[in-house]
Amino acid sequence: MNNPSESVRSAFLRGNTLRASINVGNPILAHVKADGQAGGVSVDLAGELAKRLGAELELVVFKSAGESVDAVAAEQADFGFFAIDPKRGEQIGFTDPYVVIEGAYLVRNESPIKANEDVDAEGVSVTVGKGSAYDLYLSRTLKHATIERAPTSPTVVSTFIEKHYDVAAGVKQQLQADAAKLDNVRMLEGHFMLIRQAMGVPKSRGTEALEYLAAFVAEMKASGFVTEALARHNVSGAVVPKPGD
Repeated sequence: MNNPSESVRSAFLRGNTLRASINVGNPILAHVKADGQAGGVSVDLAGELAKRLGAELELVVFKSAGESVDAVAAEQADFGFFAIDPKRGEQIGFTDPYVVIEGAYLVRNESPIKANEDVDAEGVSVTVGKGSAYDLYLSRTLKHATIERAPTSPTVVSTFIEKHYDVAAGVKQQLQADAAKLDNVRMLEGHFMLIRQAMGVPKSRGTEALEYLAAFVAEMKASGFVTEALARHNVSGAVVPKPGD
């Protein structure tokens, strides 16, 4: 990438600070380290973008996707990392995805639900993280089941257990990790959706900012930066998509 123009820098920065909205509720994207600081693939990408822009990086950390999206939409942060969704796209411009991850279902062992297509039925309650990509997607697609919202994605399984809901929905890896701690639950095979995780910037920042961000993501994928970051943070189950995917 060429050095950013002053118009690009001014579109992203407030002073010489670049504020990145980080969602630690999705373990594939980010997590809280032992020292209390945020780390992960999205943090690495944010650091590299700040380096390219010659700016100081400020992490604005949230526990849920909904809060992270709201911060960027309200320009309380300059960019963020989100699942591409048409509702979010009303205020946020998205790049192509830098990783694709699976959304999956978890049920109790004794549940009569055997496959993904059995979930959307009358009387079935599905737990999702409030404002998450799964919440947005299932709110559009489920016609018969009811949606029950946990405060954040990491609390989906605990809410599912405590409230006796029928299904937990979320990041496959998060559900698998939670299931490993329990004796009476099982994952449904496959996935109910593929989540295209992208970087996003407020549309109010203009097309030049989005074009620069899109080119940055394309380079980070092509150079192997994203693949190396996933390996460095021991993230499995996420696929780096090809250009245009």
